[in-house]
Amino acid sequence: MIRLEVRTGQSTGRTFESDEDLVRIGRAESNDLVLADHHVSGEHASVVFNGTAWVLRDHYSTNGTRVLRGGEPRSLASEPGRELVLSTGDVIELGEEGGAVQVAVTLCDEDEDDAKIVSVRNVEDLEAVEQTVDRDLLGALYDAQKAISAAIDLDEVIDAVAVQVFRFLPRATHVTVALREEDEQGRSKKSSRYVPVGTRVRDGGDSEAIPITRSVFKRVVKERAAVLAADARRDVGETASLMAAQILSTIGVPLWQGERILGVLQVDNRAAQGLFKESDLDILALLAQSASQGFIRARLVGRLRAAEERQRSENAYLKRREERRRFDGIIGESKAMQEVFEHLRKVVDTRVTVLIEGETGTGKELVASAVHYWSNRRDKLFVAQNCAAMPENLLESELFGHKKGAFTGATDDKKGLFELADGGTLFLDEVGEMPVSLQAKLLRVLQEGEIRPVGSSRTKRVDTRIVAATNRDLEKEVAEGRFREDLYYRLKVFPIRLPPLRERRQDIPTLAVHFLKRYTEEFGRSVRGFSQHAMEAMQAYKWPGNVRELENEVQRLVIQAEPEQFIEPQHLSPRIRQAESILDRVRPAKGTLKETMEEIEKWLLRQALEEHGNNKSATAKTLGITREGLHKKLKNYGMT
Repeated sequence: MIRLEVRTGQSTGRTFESDEDLVRIGRAESNDLVLADHHVSGEHASVVFNGTAWVLRDHYSTNGTRVLRGGEPRSLASEPGRELVLSTGDVIELGEEGGAVQVAVTLCDEDEDDAKIVSVRNVEDLEAVEQTVDRDLLGALYDAQKAISAAIDLDEVIDAVAVQVFRFLPRATHVTVALREEDEQGRSKKSSRYVPVGTRVRDGGDSEAIPITRSVFKRVVKERAAVLAADARRDVGETASLMAAQILSTIGVPLWQGERILGVLQVDNRAAQGLFKESDLDILALLAQSASQGFIRARLVGRLRAAEERQRSENAYLKRREERRRFDGIIGESKAMQEVFEHLRKVVDTRVTVLIEGETGTGKELVASAVHYWSNRRDKLFVAQNCAAMPENLLESELFGHKKGAFTGATDDKKGLFELADGGTLFLDEVGEMPVSLQAKLLRVLQEGEIRPVGSSRTKRVDTRIVAATNRDLEKEVAEGRFREDLYYRLKVFPIRLPPLRERRQDIPTLAVHFLKRYTEEFGRSVRGFSQHAMEAMQAYKWPGNVRELENEVQRLVIQAEPEQFIEPQHLSPRIRQAESILDRVRPAKGTLKETMEEIEKWLLRQALEEHGNNKSATAKTLGITREGLHKKLKNYGMT
């Protein structure tokens, strides 16, 4: 049993006693020892009985955990696994130094409560035990070992072991298996507990979980020995479902692999008066050899299946993302897009960070894909993350990964996107939306090439190229304190500006025909194309949603159009048809596209000037251009 006494803080004077294997300490109400002090984390630490000792475990608390021993503080942050074996007289400090909550530790000796130990068999002595067993029994034990070996899953092994125990030990009524906690690599920590994983009852009776007899269990683990005990009723009788027996007998047998104790097999007599015999102990010790191998195999199979499932899920996830990122090509014949292509050719095979700037819908992710797939990193992963799509804590875990137990819900280690994209490219969309605290961690990756998963004390080196994108004015964000200046200059090593669609109107017919072909094939439609008037209306429209809006419009048109029909102006959305009405009013003379667009622009300038009584400033504001830009246009058209 452990006794904890709070010596400082809001709960000073409170004592807590427990004979459970796990005591949770923290600010949250779900803890066993609740400490309301503000610098204690929600799930700050725990004290765990590992079979031989009590171990303090820090759960990566915000303000840290220390142990005062002989007046000298020992920080758990510097201990392997953030764990430390406790002794009576230790004082646990939770929170900031100088204001931490202090909890004194007393470990109670349970020797006087031990069940009477009748006999002990050390693991090392099992060969001698086997030589004392007669030939017929050895044959039966060999058949039992084959039956246990045939089981694969954990539950199957427990069933097989229980069947053989009940076969060879007529007095046995209950079989309970407790296994030591392991991580996904099959490793145990100092603070790993022995947790009951299954109980079987003779004749298929009530199979509620039976607690392990503490006094027997401690000796099994400490001495690596099979133990036969009598009068164990005090330890387990009050919590067991069967309480009729006046004398209970228990055998605890270690499950082992080399020097490691993997678990304990406990067999109880709970239904009739009488004790197990030493011969029962010998048989059970021999069965434990096969049982140990069975549980090792079952756990290995479980880990392999879990790893396979994680790998399958991860591959499916990455494959879906890869399919979304691949592209047939970036479409654009305008001068503005030719400049973009020239920038891409210069930068793709370098390692420098690229910042793609442009309005929503201009195709920033497509250009980021080009940076990756046109580069010598194309055989590695291209991974994308929208920085505005997640809250800060989840985004940090998504980017950098986390360790098991780093926070509530972190049941396994997880690789972050930086690690998944090692050797490849990570695209950070809407990087201007990233919280300032995460900006500092991103800057570290750019400067040092290292990441630190959430809850880990170790860094990992990664070779991940960063391509970032934003529709914000980052210089303005820096000036207003919402974006780190040092990160801004790190990202803007090679900026690429994507022009909005209104600045590359000559690409609208090419894009529209491309989307028409894609969606007629995808939907199995036979639309013949765009009429000249429909295309003129589309070119006159400003497309505030850029290429994305154009794609959505064409998709809608393909769905609504009749078979073998041309798309006419009346099929277009009302907002686009407004541009068509301008054409009707202007009625430009037939000529080149450039001449037609100039006539429309002159008409729009005249209309705007008339509406504002020839006020140049108001006219420029309405048209969305500067006063100087307006004067330049009027001069070019001879309208000054």
